[in-house]
Amino acid sequence: MGSIQLMPDHLANKIAAGEVVERPSSVIKELVENSIDANSTWIKIELEEAGLTSIKVSDNGNGMSAEDCEKAFLRHATSKINSEGDLFRVRTLGFRGEALASIAAVSRLIVRTSDGVSAGTQLEIEGGKLISRDKGDARKGTDILVKDIFFNTPARLKYMKTIHTELGHITDVLNRIALSHPDIRFECIHNQKRLFYTSGRGDQRQVIGQIYGMQTAKKMLPIEYETLDFKITGYAARPEVTRANRNYISSIINGRYIRNPMINKAILKGYHTLLPIGRYPVVVINIDMDPYLVDVNVHPSKLEVRFSKEQELFAAVETAIKDVFKQETLIPEPAAAEKTKREQPKQSYFTFEQQSRPTVKDDTPWEDLLAKTDVNPGTQRQEIELDYITDSQTSSVHEQWSEELDLQQEEEAITTQTENTEENRVPVLYPVGQAHGTYIIAQNNQGLYLIDQHAAQERIKYEFYREKVGIVPEEVQELLVPLTFEFSKQEAIFIQAHQEELKQVGLFFETFGEHTFIIRSHPQWLPKGEEEETIREMVDQVLENQKVDIKQLREDAAILMSCKRSIKANHHLNYDDMYRLLEDLRQCQDPFTCPHGRPIIIFFSEYDLEKMFKRVM
Repeated sequence: MGSIQLMPDHLANKIAAGEVVERPSSVIKELVENSIDANSTWIKIELEEAGLTSIKVSDNGNGMSAEDCEKAFLRHATSKINSEGDLFRVRTLGFRGEALASIAAVSRLIVRTSDGVSAGTQLEIEGGKLISRDKGDARKGTDILVKDIFFNTPARLKYMKTIHTELGHITDVLNRIALSHPDIRFECIHNQKRLFYTSGRGDQRQVIGQIYGMQTAKKMLPIEYETLDFKITGYAARPEVTRANRNYISSIINGRYIRNPMINKAILKGYHTLLPIGRYPVVVINIDMDPYLVDVNVHPSKLEVRFSKEQELFAAVETAIKDVFKQETLIPEPAAAEKTKREQPKQSYFTFEQQSRPTVKDDTPWEDLLAKTDVNPGTQRQEIELDYITDSQTSSVHEQWSEELDLQQEEEAITTQTENTEENRVPVLYPVGQAHGTYIIAQNNQGLYLIDQHAAQERIKYEFYREKVGIVPEEVQELLVPLTFEFSKQEAIFIQAHQEELKQVGLFFETFGEHTFIIRSHPQWLPKGEEEETIREMVDQVLENQKVDIKQLREDAAILMSCKRSIKANHHLNYDDMYRLLEDLRQCQDPFTCPHGRPIIIFFSEYDLEKMFKRVM
């Protein structure tokens, strides 16, 4: 008898479960995706002990007949793939027919389902074996109860983490699915307490608010971009809304949440210098494309995909994010200003004859008030301050943010702001002084501004050098005494192999010995007195990356030189210097952050100032 044998189905299913069912969140993902594929409009998830004790998923989808219900738990049984060609146009979330068989193999499972035509069906399965078959509820839809996950694979069970950790994984999965399907109402109950809820109104920005909070949702800007192959929509947070990791970036391809480092990289490149170093944005990006352009059959849990037009997609994503901020005024308000905004109160003064007290509305013009008082020369006058009056209806719109809030007003405000800032992204600012030789204090009729002078000049110089680095051959300074550079043997080999590329950014290295190079000329715009140090730092960046990316090298060089040439803190400026700096900043393409992503301008509205001084309550 040969040594190779067919593996029993129950053992094959346990092995498959090791790929598909990693933890309770994996079970929830597969069951919820099946409910979505069944055209459900509401899906309810009920958990005990983070799913380790039980998981129940209920929906109002198409349901199954008795025959289909039994077949669904056989390995590789599916209603979504009929031919090889179907693999290249998958539009459903599930399609392999592995999930239900794998889940049933490592748990005690009860399914109740009905297609709304025939009587309902109830099956009980334990460790992959059918235990009982009964009639069930005729309600259209499906309920699946999964108990004692990994009860027959204790080695897997011991790798489960704490309830808190497992709950975190579950919440993350449900967040991504809800963002991918804002038109479905989701509810998650954990130990009889509501953990998660979305309304299913189809408003993705509202789902963002229900997941990340309404303050974050209010600072999300819409993404709209389209090419011949891709339609890109979604929301990107304003640059002041950042997180410490990439977990708040959600990429959705044809309704399927995926993980793709290159899409994340394209998003970050779209933000460019708007983000501080080490900080990441909140982004939900939906990419719709022909299913032929994406292969979803490359990962057991379908979290990774392969693209046919990868470079074109990444370029489109980068452009889509850049377009979001092109016309936006990105001046943050003070950190303490996470507050409800009300219509600015109006304060009225009038002068009147002491015996005559006319009735006055708060918006009566000053001239009309004087005309009504019949003030005669020599009459005693008294200035009276009226009470502050605010529009309570306007206030309530901002004060009552609930999970059911319609964000249409915020979107209208964003549109209005964009329209108003097409010509100048930064308004005219008039300097009134300087604080600590570091911050310019300026004002206009909108309020008060604080400007970081070093960050402002970094931005100005960066945009200047970014252009200059691209026209190296036109501005070259010949040296009387060449600069000499020594490198290790490995570094020397790398530089020698990339000499032509390095010339494109002004690094004209000539071999001068085994490990030595000389430079006889360099671009005129290198920082004077710091030419050798600047060249050395540019080379160090190339050697660290072990590749020469001309676009990135020019970018890095522009950032490096802008920092070296900018005014520092504790440098006092006169009025003309401050005004000139602010005007130069207004001409920048992106005048809101320095090349490292730090904010340049902070804005205090008149309301902010009055609030801080308790002139309004």
